[in-house]
Amino acid sequence: MRKFVLVRHHDHTGVSGTGIVAEGVEFTNGRVCMIWLTRQAHSVVIHENITEVETIHGHNGATTIQWLDGDEKNDENQSHCHL
Repeated sequence: MRKFVLVRHHDHTGVSGTGIVAEGVEFTNGRVCMIWLTRQAHSVVIHENITEVETIHGHNGATTIQWLDGDEKNDENQSHCHL
């Protein structure tokens, strides 16, 4: 299991703001649970996988995933995964 935050660099909608906007965890089976930290969006979301998170929330690079920890097989994704 590995933890991550969503870092929004540009807020296209004006809803989530910028900076760290969500915290999440990717479980060993690939599913992802994410909680929004913003004032206007208080939801907890479960995604099938990290690719789904990238597709829905990436906004063509306006948001990145910052991995906080992880396993050795995924070291290439530890710093930032561009969405």
